[in-house]
Amino acid sequence: MGALVPLPVVVPLFGAALTLLLAGWPRLQRAISVLCLGGTLVVALVLLVQAYRHGPVVVAVGGWPAPVGIVLVADQLAALMVVVSSAVTLCVLLYSIGQGRSETSESTPVSIFHPTYLVLTAGVTNAFLAGDLFNLFVGFEILLAASFVLITLGGTETRIRTGSTYVVVSILSSMMFLTAVGLVYAATGTLNLAQLAQRLDDLPDGVRLALELTLLLAFAIKAAVFPLSAWLPDSYPTAPAPVTAVFAGLLTKVGVYAIIRTETLLFPGGQADTLLMVVAGLTMVVGILGAVAQSDLKRLFSFTLVSHIGYMIFGVALSTAAGLSGAIFYVVHHITIQTTLFLVAGLVEERAGSTDLRRIGGLARVAPLLGVLFFVPAMNLAGVPPFSGFLGKLGLLQAGVAAGGPLPGVLVAAGTMTSLLTLYVASRVWNIAFWRAPRLATGEPVVQLPKLMVGATVALVALGLALTVLAGPLFDVTADAAADLRLRTPYVHAVFPGGEP
Repeated sequence: MGALVPLPVVVPLFGAALTLLLAGWPRLQRAISVLCLGGTLVVALVLLVQAYRHGPVVVAVGGWPAPVGIVLVADQLAALMVVVSSAVTLCVLLYSIGQGRSETSESTPVSIFHPTYLVLTAGVTNAFLAGDLFNLFVGFEILLAASFVLITLGGTETRIRTGSTYVVVSILSSMMFLTAVGLVYAATGTLNLAQLAQRLDDLPDGVRLALELTLLLAFAIKAAVFPLSAWLPDSYPTAPAPVTAVFAGLLTKVGVYAIIRTETLLFPGGQADTLLMVVAGLTMVVGILGAVAQSDLKRLFSFTLVSHIGYMIFGVALSTAAGLSGAIFYVVHHITIQTTLFLVAGLVEERAGSTDLRRIGGLARVAPLLGVLFFVPAMNLAGVPPFSGFLGKLGLLQAGVAAGGPLPGVLVAAGTMTSLLTLYVASRVWNIAFWRAPRLATGEPVVQLPKLMVGATVALVALGLALTVLAGPLFDVTADAAADLRLRTPYVHAVFPGGEP
């Protein structure tokens, strides 16, 4: 099974090279991209089953054993993240193919999009599977380099301007991450995560805390944790709909994943828990208040994205098995639902010509299927029973109550208020954009939504519903993953079966 571990990284990179060589054959590009991501999803499912049944799957790249060589590790957390990211990127790819048929090549240059999109996918999976800090940094840089191209597709003035902000913030966070990597190596003499799990425990508490906070700062920027989230609502909405969707669903979650991995494997003990709880509460509340004030659908969803990152950080900050399991479940839920909502926003723009709530209305009458495609994930995001959003939030709030203490209690109250305000925001969008009288100009031609765009969105809505139906087994996986993360020994022993050299 170890031979399968590199495939989620290698296959998209190989596909990117092929699609770049076939720039003049868009149909071949599309076919290769779909095959690569479909194959990646199948491999990821096999790795998840293997990790759940038999423990982490490890491969030493190039045959060089750890800690000298690079290792890729597919434990339950990493494999689950690769499965969800592969499913989401495949659906978004199909959506983008459908959109490309209805837009000009200048708006979505296919010859650029496909290889860049596959490189982005490889960067995401490499970050999830990385077994050392520097390879994690490489994964971030691969996905960021691709994202710089995708966020400025079309080269319009608005996209270049907002893309510049995104590039500057990304470079700043990468500099912070690289600085943290250098400091960790200077203090321990290694960057292998399994080896660091043992060596960091021997450092003085002050040194450990300094290293932890440096890494947290870098990851918090990437995850858009308040107050380091101001860049996101200005950057994401201007990109093409499929680009915005995959950014919203995945890129911030890679930062959250890095926080989960380092806080559990490298820095157990909760030295930064109080700080994480404070920023989690502020992220939830400030983000959703920003969403309440928005009149543009894409900006509104960008603020809800920031807000719900707070739930995941809350689960990590509790430093309990229940909190960590809830955080992992919520990451899976949010990747799916937030991506779906941004795809719906793209369909709204395709159908009504705008995402400005002041200019659209009556979509439930003229496009009832579009109304359903919005309503289901919106209620899921708001946490209405019995959807997965409700189950994930309930798990996190129960973990907060069980933890006891004033600060977890405040976070439980903040999470409840955020959920109610999310429901208010979703209801407001429904009433304005879908329920009120149509605002399409008389005689304006009716735009037929491309079937592939609608089909890809339907698939993600169905995936979100599947998370509800399969919530029991999924919680079993996340609880098992959380237990392994807290133990740390399954990960360390998988990398060093005979003990640290």
